[in-house]
Amino acid sequence: MTLVPPYIAPARFDDPDAALQQVRLIYDAGVQHLRDALQRFVHGEELPSRVRACYPVVRVHTEIAASGDSRLSYGFVAGPGRYETTLTRPDLFGNYYRLQFDLLLRNHQVSIEIGTSSQPIPLHFSLAENEHLEGSLEPARRRLMRDLFDLPDLAEMDDGIANGTHEAEPGAALPLALFTAPRVDYSLHRLRHYTGTVPEHFQNFVLFTNYQFYIDEFVRMGHVAMDDAASEYCAFVEPGDVITRRRGLSAQPGDERGAPPPRLPQMPAYHLRREDGAGITLVNIGVGPANAKTITDHIAVLRPHVWIMLGHCAGLRNSQQLGDYVLAHGYVREDHVLDEDLPLWVPIPPLAEVQVALEAAVAEVTQLHGFALKGIMRTGTVASTDNRNWELLPSRQGPSTPERRFSQSRAVALDMESATIAANGFRFRVPYGTLLCVSDKPLHGEIKLPGMANQFYRERVDQHLRIGIRALEILRERSAGQLHSRKLRGFAEVAFQ
Repeated sequence: MTLVPPYIAPARFDDPDAALQQVRLIYDAGVQHLRDALQRFVHGEELPSRVRACYPVVRVHTEIAASGDSRLSYGFVAGPGRYETTLTRPDLFGNYYRLQFDLLLRNHQVSIEIGTSSQPIPLHFSLAENEHLEGSLEPARRRLMRDLFDLPDLAEMDDGIANGTHEAEPGAALPLALFTAPRVDYSLHRLRHYTGTVPEHFQNFVLFTNYQFYIDEFVRMGHVAMDDAASEYCAFVEPGDVITRRRGLSAQPGDERGAPPPRLPQMPAYHLRREDGAGITLVNIGVGPANAKTITDHIAVLRPHVWIMLGHCAGLRNSQQLGDYVLAHGYVREDHVLDEDLPLWVPIPPLAEVQVALEAAVAEVTQLHGFALKGIMRTGTVASTDNRNWELLPSRQGPSTPERRFSQSRAVALDMESATIAANGFRFRVPYGTLLCVSDKPLHGEIKLPGMANQFYRERVDQHLRIGIRALEILRERSAGQLHSRKLRGFAEVAFQ
């Protein structure tokens, strides 16, 4: 016999708030059931049998295609059938779930069902924020856990739905969302590990960078904003969940738990928070496409409205100057980290909404317009490579060399992360963009030297960061329906954004 919380059978709802409340009821009861059993287990009690709790599930049945606004890119299922997905963390995703429920109800004119699924909640994903199993259990006791609790199962966390390779078993429901609950929970835990901040602090508008100089400037700007009682941002969060509240706002319960970490995490994140979650998150992803893929794999489950790469690049054209900007409108993918998930024959298109916002932000911050703007910014193809020392490869041997490929592709800039971030945005239906700054020109004898690099950073970091922030503000002023383009959606797309 397995110890489980009371089963809640699927019930029909026509009100999104009532549906969300049912999700909370099922999830909270399941998590508390697991936590209570774990506490007894940690204190040496012998549990009489296996302990299990399952995620809530949302399900929709429809016999006709969506009758809603065809201009929408999400909020409706692909056709007649039965669709479902498991749900997690309604405390974090409550507003998101409510919106998806509301769209389904309005677009299909049918009830949605909420009930207990058959998908177990892994014990690790039920732990409270500051609870750690490693420090609570002896090794022998820890080995018994697999016999008593459900542990994370990687087979339940693949990205087949997002990759377009998922095939439902005969008679099984079709997917309603890109990510199942275990996949979401896995990424939420990874985010805390990699960035040093809990997922609750992440905002819907995300910047990525690969240089600490941008972080230093963002931290300075964040604290200036917190000293302004009229700022639209309510808090600034740094690694270790160190929270600075805006002047005039009182500390909140839990703020005292934040503490600077003894060492920075692999990809530290910083958050300018707004009450509505529409603030700005900046992540220092470090160097390389592996980091770029890792962090975007996990941030994607938060369903941000957009992410933009702000980084440095090698300028590949002699006409470029150090400090010039490159607005990517295409990508050469020699990063290799996504080849198994997204074949190279898949084009990664520029998104007009993001491109226009970035160009407008460059013009606004630099005060250059029209033909004068062309003097400092070039729109073109960006190549991303996983070989940081590509310049050292033989340049006159073999049928294809990096220099020849970059020339044939018409690339104007080269870096190691931008194509990965754009490709993962395409894969996960997260609008994306890239604005790079030329920091060297290796094909033309201008390589980074300490003195030159320091001057370059002083002159460009502040401006580049302000451009990125302004672009996000421009995008934020528009509706999410405009930003989430239909060009990112597949043939038989899931309903959840």
